[in-house]
Amino acid sequence: MEKKLKLSAAAKSNTITYSMVTVAFILIYLLDMMDVLSNSLSGQLVPICAYIVMALSLNLTVGVLGELSLGHAGFMSVGAFVGVVVAGCMDGSPDILRFIVSMIVGGVFAGIAGLVIGVPVLRLRGDYLAIVTLAFGEIIKDIINCLYVGVDASGLKIAGSAEALVLGEGGKVLINGPIGAANVPKLSSFFAGFILIMLTLFVVLNLINSRAGRAIMALRDNRIAAESVGIPVTKYKLMAFITSAVLAGMAGVLFSMNFSTIVASKFDFNQSILVLMFVVLGGMGNMRGSIIAATVLTVLPELMRAFEDFRMLLYSVVLILVMIGTNNAKLKAMIGKYTGKITAVFKKRKGETK
Repeated sequence: MEKKLKLSAAAKSNTITYSMVTVAFILIYLLDMMDVLSNSLSGQLVPICAYIVMALSLNLTVGVLGELSLGHAGFMSVGAFVGVVVAGCMDGSPDILRFIVSMIVGGVFAGIAGLVIGVPVLRLRGDYLAIVTLAFGEIIKDIINCLYVGVDASGLKIAGSAEALVLGEGGKVLINGPIGAANVPKLSSFFAGFILIMLTLFVVLNLINSRAGRAIMALRDNRIAAESVGIPVTKYKLMAFITSAVLAGMAGVLFSMNFSTIVASKFDFNQSILVLMFVVLGGMGNMRGSIIAATVLTVLPELMRAFEDFRMLLYSVVLILVMIGTNNAKLKAMIGKYTGKITAVFKKRKGETK
């Protein structure tokens, strides 16, 4: 009986999360259609969706698995540039088909990168894992900076220098080393971002509430106890890590195809720290918190443009205050007290209506 109640509570919580995202999408879409949003905020809608997916996927590694990863932007860059190459090779096909195929292939390649890095790295823990994943993110960035990819009538060509990349008549360069990818097809849209967020929520929430998810959380809480009852550590760690990498790669495709030009330096250490900040401020393992944090912290610098030179200073102060507030026991108790009162009022009214 208790198990059934827990399952129903999880299903109820998931439904609330899906509903919140859907309502937010409808409201923002309507505001955008009515030209209520400024051009700058309207242009941020797709990046916000990409950052939400990144925050949710990293929360799977950091919050649910309990391992600190500082190279999440590396998986995003793999998906971004693979997606650009796939879209370039499918030039002439319907845009929706190009986008879907690019998204799938970008996610698969990011997952392969997650497998390659995860097999040796997940044997490490704590600071060691963080340092190695940080190094992985920088290695991926440097590899892309040395990569020259083009396509012509004979097919896809890859080289290590601009001189070595020889294209036939009508060929075009897709990735041009440190210059990055230019003339990227702008296939992303706010609706596509919403669909990807819902897909990510479906994957992450169902994984968390599954038998595998409970095993992953058991490893997070007490690895020795989990091993003692026969839970295979490597299997479940890889499952969470690769799932997180695939979703990050898909977010990279969405992000890259919102801009006409994309460079590898965009996916550096600062990007990984930014996404980690979304997870920490939203709460470890709290998916709704990650969505809210990613949205607010992406929009906040734009809303503070009126302060000009003091904009980032105020942004930093806000972050510090939020961190102090979220770790203040008295403030949490106060919020819980008023939340409980509001909930009690609604329950009382519901009972009177019945």
